[in-house]
Amino acid sequence: MQITVYNIQGEKVGERELPESIFNAPIRKDVMHQALVRQLANARLGTHKTKGRSEVSGGGRKPWRQKGTGRARQGSIRSPQWRGGGTVFGPQPRSYRKDMPKKMRRLALRSALSVKAAEGSIVLVDDVSGIPPRTKEMEAILGNLGIDGSALILMNGDNEAYENVFLAARNLVGVKTLHAAYLNIRDLLGYDTLILPVDALDVIEKNLG
Repeated sequence: MQITVYNIQGEKVGERELPESIFNAPIRKDVMHQALVRQLANARLGTHKTKGRSEVSGGGRKPWRQKGTGRARQGSIRSPQWRGGGTVFGPQPRSYRKDMPKKMRRLALRSALSVKAAEGSIVLVDDVSGIPPRTKEMEAILGNLGIDGSALILMNGDNEAYENVFLAARNLVGVKTLHAAYLNIRDLLGYDTLILPVDALDVIEKNLG
């Protein structure tokens, strides 16, 4: 699969062959869904907690005697039916972690990248090393590349330009900078356009090829 390579001025400077195994793979919606559910579940802290009747303070003595008052019998003011009482079957701390084989996670990423490639939502850039860490510069570059929606910028973290690109894009709404090695299904599906410098594409080929 051939894709045009642009510079940061929006000019065509060449073409690059995208690996068919990564960018033209069979699209598995079921695997992408499973990978997304797994990522969202693993991000949950699971620290929610409510107190049962044994944990609520007070209520040690019986509110009134068992018989003769004309009222319903009660054993504690911390019973669930009382205001301020314990919660029945309330949430308790737990782990929401889900496991998924590495091969399936990679398959999900290849499927998502193939969707992006089929939609023409991948923009390949030759070099971003000269970008200064200024928001105006990043706005201009996105305009040159014809990007007006949300965008995910993948970078090779070993490149010195990573920090500058991160600083230039962090104040833009709908734009995120991410290390190519940390590519994940949530970010791939959550942004309209994928901006790939050539050295970041090499990282993807190494990890998913």
